[in-house]
This record gives sequence, C-alpha cells and structure tokens, in this order.
Amino acid sequence: MTQVSRSAHVDTFTRENLPPRATWPEFLFTLPELQYPPSLNCAAELLDRHVQSGAGARRCLVTDTEEWSYSDLQARSNQVAHALVHEMGLVPGNRVLLRGPNNPWLVASWFGVLKAGGVAVTTMPLLRTGELETMVDIAAVTMAICDHRFIKDLDAAAPDGFQIFTYGGDDAGDLTKVAATKTPRFKNVATAADDVCMLAFTSGTTGKPKATMHFHRDVLAIADTFSRHVLQPTPDDLFAASPPMAFTFGLGQSVVFPMRAGAAAYLLEQPSPPHLLEAVERHGITVLATAPTAYRAMVPNLGAARLDSLRACVSAGETLPKATWEAVHDACGIRIIDGIGSTEMLHIFISAGGDEIRPGSTGRTVPGYVAEVQDPDGRPVPDGELGRLAVKGPTGCRYLRGDRQATYVQDGWNVTGDVYVRDGDGYFQYQARADDMIVSAGYNIAGPEVEEALLRHPAVAEAAVVGAPDEERGMLVKAVVVLQPGAELGPEPARALQDFVKSQIAPYKYPRAIEFAEALPRTATGKLQRFRLRERS
Repeated sequence: MTQVSRSAHVDTFTRENLPPRATWPEFLFTLPELQYPPSLNCAAELLDRHVQSGAGARRCLVTDTEEWSYSDLQARSNQVAHALVHEMGLVPGNRVLLRGPNNPWLVASWFGVLKAGGVAVTTMPLLRTGELETMVDIAAVTMAICDHRFIKDLDAAAPDGFQIFTYGGDDAGDLTKVAATKTPRFKNVATAADDVCMLAFTSGTTGKPKATMHFHRDVLAIADTFSRHVLQPTPDDLFAASPPMAFTFGLGQSVVFPMRAGAAAYLLEQPSPPHLLEAVERHGITVLATAPTAYRAMVPNLGAARLDSLRACVSAGETLPKATWEAVHDACGIRIIDGIGSTEMLHIFISAGGDEIRPGSTGRTVPGYVAEVQDPDGRPVPDGELGRLAVKGPTGCRYLRGDRQATYVQDGWNVTGDVYVRDGDGYFQYQARADDMIVSAGYNIAGPEVEEALLRHPAVAEAAVVGAPDEERGMLVKAVVVLQPGAELGPEPARALQDFVKSQIAPYKYPRAIEFAEALPRTATGKLQRFRLRERS
C-alpha cells in the first residue's frame, strides 16, 4: 500500500511534497482491523460514528468546569469547519496551524480542520516567534486557530495575508462566537485514506525542525494497534495525559485513543504531577499517560492518593528507568506500561501491558509492527547484542521537504536512531540515543538550537550544548559557554543566560546546567569535539 490514491485535496501542496516513493518505508497491514477503505476521513470514524450509532449523549471531553458529549463536540467541530470554509476560504489541502493548551476548543478545531479536508499543524503554546515562523514557512501555512491567550508570538510570526481565528476571548470575531452562527451540520470532505491530514514537527540534531506527514489511515492505525491491543480501552474509560496535542504522544492519549473506543478524555491545561493526581482522585481517571519524570515526582504522594479508578498508566517520551517503575509500584502497586514511539511513526510501536510487563524493558513489538536490532549495514544482530532499532508497520516516516528521509528510512525499515538490545524472549531493552538529541523529561531538544539561542546574547562568544545524565529527568541540557572578553552577566551569570534562552526559544529547552570555560575543545581543523564535553558531563 505504498501507492497513493486519488486525492480529495484542491491545494495539492502536501501530495506534491511527499518524499519520493522509492524512499518510503515498507508498510505492513497484517491485521484485519488495519484494512481501511480507499476513501476515509478519520474525523468521521473517531467522532461522527458514535453520534450516528446513538451514542451522541455519551460524555466525550471533560474539564474541571465543563463536559462535552460526543454530540456537543460534533456540532462545534462542524461549526468550526463552516467558519474555516466560509470565513477564511479554506479549501481541502490547506494547512491550518493550531495553537493552544489542551482544551475542548482546541480539539474541536482539530476535528474541524480534518472535516473540511484541511491539514492540521498543531503546535505547542510555549513556542516563540522564531520557531513559529520556521514552521509556517516549512509547511506553507496561511491560516491559524489560536487560543486568545497565546496570540502575541503568532501575530509576530504571521506573514502578510495570514489569517487567524482566536478563540476563548471577548472579541466579536472570536471563533466561538462566529461558530455559534453556523449550522451544526457539515458534510465531511471525502478525503482519501492516504491524504495527508496532519503535519507533526520534530527537531533533529541540527536543530532544524522537520515536518512528518501522516495520512488519515495512520491516525486510525495507532489506535488499532497500540491502544487496541495494549491499553484495550472500553467506552467506560476516562483518559488523561500530560503531553500537549502537538506531541503525537499527547494526541493519541487525549483524542485518538479514547474516541476510537467511544470513551472520554479529561483535558488539563496545566498538567503538573500534583494536578494529574488530583484529577485521578476527583474525576476517576482510568488511563493516565505522562513522562517518567512526572511519575517519579508523584512517588512521595502516591501512598496517600486515592487511585482505585486507575487501571493503566502509560509512560513514553523517554526511557522509563527501572528504579522509577519500582518506586511507583512499591508506593501504590501500579505497573506502568512503558513504550517507545516516534513522531515519524506517529505513536508507540514497542510496549507491553499487564502480566507481560518486565521492569527495565520497553516491551515487545506491538501487534501490527515488526522490529529488529541491526548492525550499521542493516543486518540483524544476534539477541543480546547492541544495535540500531529498525521498525516496520502500518505507520512510517515521510518527511515534508526533508533531506533526512534516506537516513531515517533504509531498505524499507524505519531506523529510529535508538540503540537497543533484544533478548531471547523478544523483549527490547533501550541503551542510548545514537545521535546528539537530548531527551529530557519527555521533550526532544536539539543542542544546536539551544547553542544558537545562547549565541544571540552579546556576552557569549562560543557555546556548546550536550546532554548530561540526570536521575530525575533522564538527561538534562548542559551548556558550556565561553564569554566575550570583559563580559559581565551580573551576580548570577548562569541564571542570566538561562532567562535569556527562555526568552528566545520554548522555555523547556533552556540549559539547566551551565559551565563557563576559557575555550571549547576542538580539533586541529577547528571542529568541536562534543564527545569530550560528554565525557566531562
């Protein structure tokens, strides 16, 4: 199924910018539930199907102040679709940037874009102007929907002619008010199963963000593999997750997985560990998803918390230390489900649940996927030996305008950049990242991007950023900085640079450790020796 079918897109940008067919991975559709029809709009399957089957009154989205049913979400999503088409002039295939924290109107906007045949480009609300400018340029975005509280940086990033709907404010042109004037019925665009429906951005080691391209069928495939076979949700489940919808981990846990099963999602804008625990107690969360760092932070409070409703806890975004798994289990008896996924693959492809969980192991391949540990030439290595992780399944890497397609996809395999060992029982144990990506508390952070931000400060002459091992965060961002001669940064020079970086790029990327040095280690030709900095860390 590498051939693409007739597209419903009028704006053919995404179809024209798919990577060359020969560079795609091999796609596998080995399970009956992965046999999708040629014409498919995933919004209809995730949302409309439940209303049509008579389950429209079932709760769908829950917050601390409101509850939307499936019928509520369908009506508002349809109204958003009308607003995009009739007020902004959206045609199928247009990219629409979405910006805001996890809340019902962001979900309604995501569905509205897909119903209208658009391509959702969901971004984190923490991103700054320069980061948004880059994404708008790469994806050729011309319109956006933005929570009114996060409009400043998007306004500054918007090129001439860029259209923005804000929501949640008092303005007469606010999307919530405009949508209310539209009919709650909308005829979904009959997109192809292999029409692109979303672009998800990831950062490589160069710091240059890359957009990964995902089809309508891909969105359903992650629910029909990991969620169906590992989480095994029912309509009575209430999901909660800390990652924003801009992370595919968060999109799956907060939207795709619960709605594929007719379940509900609790949405939290400030998902700190204490708030997540409070939500479990207050709302009866049954499926919780967050990063290992958050689980570790919860440990002191787990013994006293009322967690009887929880039946599954998912960890992803970074490797789950065995010590964290055991600390959580010892505190409350919960057996965390670990998993590895990637933005390129859309979600988790190796995991284990229930009695199959082995602490310290990521798990086995999720039904629908196959994986190998390979040597640098792509040959499988014997069990017990180190090698690169390679994966195939119903989802896979397609970069938009990217020059790394041939790096990530080799001989039909998705080569994730992770180093693993597989044991004789088929369990995969994570060892390290094969590149310079820093994975800290579930966030992928490219060192060169942080370096660039540091170098914007007039007092900084040189900067190098590496990952340093950290018990709580897995890795933390460490910067080694050479100052300009005579430069002064005040009584707390590290804090001054940290605050500066937070003003330049998303705050979670700032260096939590800064070392000042007279010079950076370099080769005779002037090339930075990062491995020496890692050794010092």
